[in-house]
Amino acid sequence: MGHTILGAGGSIGNALAYELIKMNEQIRLVSRSGYSITGTKSVKADLTSYYDTFNSIRENDIVYLCAGLPFDTKIWSENWPSIIQNAIEVCKNKRAKLVYFDNTLIYGKVDGAMTEDTPYNPCSKKGEIKETIIRLIERETRDGNLQAIVARAADFYGPYSFDSSSLHRMVFNNILSGKKAQWLVEPNNYHSFSYTIDCARGMIMLAKQDKCYSQTWHLPTDEPLSGETYIHMVSNILGIEPDYETTDKSVLKFRSVFNKEVAELIEVLYKFEESHHFDSSKFNSYFNYTPVSYYNGIIETIEFLKNYNSVNIDCYAFVNMQ
Repeated sequence: MGHTILGAGGSIGNALAYELIKMNEQIRLVSRSGYSITGTKSVKADLTSYYDTFNSIRENDIVYLCAGLPFDTKIWSENWPSIIQNAIEVCKNKRAKLVYFDNTLIYGKVDGAMTEDTPYNPCSKKGEIKETIIRLIERETRDGNLQAIVARAADFYGPYSFDSSSLHRMVFNNILSGKKAQWLVEPNNYHSFSYTIDCARGMIMLAKQDKCYSQTWHLPTDEPLSGETYIHMVSNILGIEPDYETTDKSVLKFRSVFNKEVAELIEVLYKFEESHHFDSSKFNSYFNYTPVSYYNGIIETIEFLKNYNSVNIDCYAFVNMQ
């Protein structure tokens, strides 16, 4: 049995690929660009095409759908339905198992911790699109046509995440570039972030356990901290004084008139207006797994960024990391 990653080259796809490489697994990377990593096979494919998707998946594979689309509602509405339908149909035809990497948009605003039993109540157009996708997977697994797992994570951070992570963009990237960190709306609210390596390890562990299929699982995630705490922790690890600024919702609304990216952010800003607590107790208990702590995850992320040289890092920022 091999492992096929649909949407290779992104944050989670890369984390997953490198974890599988450590296990000497057979890995097939599928992407529009033909992205490749030494030790894997690369396949160029458009996942909105059934023909391309069919030719990219092998018989009896474990298929990880980790595709990431630009954060644009129009693009999501046009592409996600065909991507998921193609993946489902091909996995059914080729007797492959599907592991779908998901986010929390389907839950909408939640008072308290989000668990696998939290009702679907999306409060954004993107969340509604995600619900449609999940309903398709649930129907096929319920009818016995498909072996699938929904592996859900909070907003993520860690190696390979770069600009797809709000924590990276607001905190890591700014501080490592000698700028003030930023936070959205309320820095005293608690917010969960899933570590990319935990996400990858979690998906592999789930995929290899037959009993885990036909279920939704929250991937292992440490207990949430406040935005201010994340900023202080990164700063302290780097040996610099914490300094940050908060962006108000009113400012973002004004910017959204001129900036489409900011306009797309507005509808999911609720995740920062209140505490956003993601609970992975089900996974932690089942596998007796302890998620990587934020402290260790931040140290590993900084070391990764330092070695990867993905940002313009001022030398003073690593004075205590040499």
